[in-house]
Amino acid sequence: MHRSIKGLAGRALALILAASLALSGLAVVALAAEGTIVYTHESEAEFAKQLAAKQVKSVEINKRLRTMRVTLADGRHVLASYPKKQEPQTAVRLQAHGVSVTVLSKSDAEKELGKKKSSHHKIRYIVGGVLVIVIVIVVAVLVVNSRRRRD
Repeated sequence: MHRSIKGLAGRALALILAASLALSGLAVVALAAEGTIVYTHESEAEFAKQLAAKQVKSVEINKRLRTMRVTLADGRHVLASYPKKQEPQTAVRLQAHGVSVTVLSKSDAEKELGKKKSSHHKIRYIVGGVLVIVIVIVVAVLVVNSRRRRD
């Protein structure tokens, strides 16, 4: 089989274009990943030790989730929780240690709460609907085939 040079050049150009688009997409994903902050979960005891050692730089309190997003002096980010109905005492304790405290507004806290919401029930309904459609199609095919065999 004989291929022309123009055809090979066109394919090579298409491959190079596809590769460059893929690499630019990866670059965008990498830049977006750099901007996100990853919080590691931490126990109350570890948080108390860090607070006593003056390693805590700032804290954002989410009343809805009863969590604190903590920024440490070394730049790490951790997520700690506090006991139920202890937000005012926690804020006062943090401010007494010289930590800047920010309490999220109700709308911001609800946005975070919405992120955690699971959509498994939605997937179940979709899978159930597809299963019902497949069953109906199989039954219809069986009925049509049985009628053809009778005739």
